[in-house]
Amino acid sequence: MLLQVKNLQCGYGALEVVHGVSLHVCTGEIVGLLGANGAGKSSLLKAMVGLLTPWHGRIWINSRLSGWAPAWRSVSNSVVLVPEGRQIFSDMTVRENLIMGGYHNPDRKSDIDIILDRFPKLRERIGQVAGTLSGGEQQMLALGRALMARPKLLLLDEPSMGLAPLMVEEVFAEILKLRDAGVTILLVEQNATATLQIADRAYVMETGRIILEGEAADLLQNPEVKRAYLGKSYKEVWE
Repeated sequence: MLLQVKNLQCGYGALEVVHGVSLHVCTGEIVGLLGANGAGKSSLLKAMVGLLTPWHGRIWINSRLSGWAPAWRSVSNSVVLVPEGRQIFSDMTVRENLIMGGYHNPDRKSDIDIILDRFPKLRERIGQVAGTLSGGEQQMLALGRALMARPKLLLLDEPSMGLAPLMVEEVFAEILKLRDAGVTILLVEQNATATLQIADRAYVMETGRIILEGEAADLLQNPEVKRAYLGKSYKEVWE
């Protein structure tokens, strides 16, 4: 088991936003974490990488207790977060962003070519200032920057946010390729349809708690998931 979270509680100030969450991710899986805005998904990810200190509970990564170490140590532990909104270094070039992603990687200069082969559009824009890229290109850069650290576990927070439908398809196709290349992925998304189509398993969060979990194929047919995430039009999309 690559990641295990048990009874995790965390929050901000006096406000608790994650209430006793337990989940796990096995090596080689894509695991979805679904939920509406404010469900606590991003806070959970932040706790996993040391950006938010857990109040209670335990996090194990590679069978090692984690959760109270500084954020930089998560990269050393082969765990990398691609944050919501991409958060690239907008004033730096594509190349400089990739180099920053490989800060702990002694082979970072040679690994850039591997990343550019995976994302040809980035090769075309290697000297371009990252803030001038399209939304889809920025998401590819955020993925490429994360891969420069050679992660075993990749935490993706809303990678489809703000992207056109065709680019969403491209991003999710790339996520599948990453899994096939040996990267284990925890995918946080509001896009239930796309996530459940590529995930092995998934969890559903609501107001800081896990309310559903199971095989992705089963959750695709779950009426509660359909109603919660597709609203009035779910029948047209799912049936």
